Amino acid sequence: MHGRREGCESGGHEQRVAAPAPRRPVTLVVAHRGASVGARQNTAEAFRRARDLGADWVELDVRRTVDDVLVAHHDAHLPDGRLVARTPLDELPPWIPPLAEALEACEGMGVVVEIKNDPAEVGYDGDNAISVAVAGLVSAYRPYDEVMISSFNAATIQRIRHVDSRLPTALIMFDPVVVAQSVDRAAAAGHAAIHPYHTAVDASLLRRAHRASVAVWAWTVNDPGDIEALVRLGTDGIITDDCPAARAITARVAADG
Repeated sequence: MHGRREGCESGGHEQRVAAPAPRRPVTLVVAHRGASVGARQNTAEAFRRARDLGADWVELDVRRTVDDVLVAHHDAHLPDGRLVARTPLDELPPWIPPLAEALEACEGMGVVVEIKNDPAEVGYDGDNAISVAVAGLVSAYRPYDEVMISSFNAATIQRIRHVDSRLPTALIMFDPVVVAQSVDRAAAAGHAAIHPYHTAVDASLLRRAHRASVAVWAWTVNDPGDIEALVRLGTDGIITDDCPAARAITARVAADG
C-alpha cells in the first residue's frame, strides 16, 4: 500500500513540529509558621488556614518540653516568661500543639519542620537528641516527599542524616558569606536544600545550587516585588507570611511562561 508516511508532508518532506517552550520551574508557596496573618502563628488554626489560602507547604518550628514532648513553638520562652524546655506539656498554653497534632493539621500540604536548638539558649541539646525524636515522629506521620527538616544548627540537622538519610534536610542561614559557601557544604552533606535569607539569593547562587541538585527556598519574603523577582529567577520555594500574594504572583508568572 502506497501513501504518505506519517509525519511527512505531501511533497515528501518531513513535517517539522515546533518543540514546546521549556516550562518555568514551579515555585512552591510555603506558609511561614502557618498563615500567621489572622491566626496565631504555629497553631493548628494557622496551619489549616494556610491550606485554605493555597499554600503548598507549611513551615513550623519545633521545641521539646521538659517531659520530652515535641511541640510547635518558635520562641524559647512562653509569653509569661517560662521556658518551653522547662515546662511540661500539660502546663503549656492550650494553643501550642504537640508536633503530631500540628502535622495532622497540615494534611494536604508538605511540611518544613525547623528544629530550634541554639547553643546560646538555656536548654540547648548538645547531644541533638531532639533530632532523633523529630526524625522518628515525622517519618511515622508523613511520606518522605512531603516533609523537610531544617535548622540553623548544622550539627542538629546532620544528626537527622545519620538517623534516617531518607528524610530531606536543609540548612538555614542568614549571613551572606555563609550563604555563598553553603552550596558545596549542603551537597557534600547530602542535604536536599538550603534556606537562605532572601536578600542573599541571586541568579548565581541558584545556578550553582541547581547544578549540585540542591534546592533553594528563600525566607521570609513578604514584599510583592521581592516575591516576583525570586519567582522569576527560579527560586524553588518562597517562605512567606503573605500566602495570598505569593500564590497570585506565582500563578501570574507561570501564566507568562
